[in-house]
Amino acid sequence: MYKAAVLPGDGIGIEIIPEAVKVLEAAGKKYGFSFEFTEGLVGGAALDATGVPLPDETLELCNNSEAILLGAVGGPKWDTLPVHLRPEAASLLRLRKELDLYANLRFVKLYPALIDSSPLKREVVEGIEIVIIREATGGLYFGEKKREKTEDGERAVDTLVYNTWEIERIGRLAFEMAEKHPSKHLTSVDKHNVLESSRLWRDVMTGLAKEYPHIEMESIYVDNCAMQLIRDPKQFSIMVTENMFGDILTDEASMLTGSIGMLASASIGGRVAMYEPAHGTAPDIAGQKKANPLAMILSAAHMLRYSFDHEDAAVSIEKAVEEVLDEGYRTPDLMSEGMTLANTVEMGDLVASKV
Repeated sequence: MYKAAVLPGDGIGIEIIPEAVKVLEAAGKKYGFSFEFTEGLVGGAALDATGVPLPDETLELCNNSEAILLGAVGGPKWDTLPVHLRPEAASLLRLRKELDLYANLRFVKLYPALIDSSPLKREVVEGIEIVIIREATGGLYFGEKKREKTEDGERAVDTLVYNTWEIERIGRLAFEMAEKHPSKHLTSVDKHNVLESSRLWRDVMTGLAKEYPHIEMESIYVDNCAMQLIRDPKQFSIMVTENMFGDILTDEASMLTGSIGMLASASIGGRVAMYEPAHGTAPDIAGQKKANPLAMILSAAHMLRYSFDHEDAAVSIEKAVEEVLDEGYRTPDLMSEGMTLANTVEMGDLVASKV
């Protein structure tokens, strides 16, 4: 029996979480384990109910669990609130910081059945499988922020700060993941030619590379990386970068897979890890059963892999997703001529039945 916190959040988060739970229960039944799922409030839903985006009760629940499933947080309803009340900053970023989830792994995989869903040519994207490791508790998102009046308007400041130890720990994780990958290749992304923080980043990564002589590490500027992800994504296998660069590059990379609704992620580093899709709350389709639950379901598979060491069960979920796609079932974001439309619940049912 595993204890998992379930934080649906806002928008489509409340629709996709039940589908992941359904699939996890099917995997547990097959492989001989079960879950005690405990739901908590987070994001806008928590703000409306309690006055804060991350109640103490939810943080306590997370600390007392063995893993966390998170749907999505935020939406237009709360966009004009002060920063300390906005769901994204005051719940998601705070959760990462409080739980020391310094590494956000985002899994970019194009399933063969979805090749025609990608906006790029088949020969460019066929076979891509990339892990982007994003440092998630430092950088601009957590640096000092301020706005002040000036004679001609306002001045805004966001501070980008990285310490050697922050880069070392994410760097070591990246090298260790590269060691397990057949390519033995690691790409470190920075802006060394302009930013002092990136010069430190590259110095630390270059130093670490000496400890892993069998890993081929290359450093690449973030703007070039953005171009190369479109020009030749198959050159990449394991990538590591700082917080904001990782946020932007992974959204770009999601389109290689056909839809951001396919991009799973895992936030690790602390005692308890958190698993969430890379997409947002999609308020334009919330409540309509149009949401693609596959990123959430694939994130749950990674929970089995990283938090509970159930590789067999994780693979069974991933194979189930592939089988459902091979049979032509699609949510609206992936729909094309000749495919069979499935709503959020139907897609979850199909994957669970294959497991």
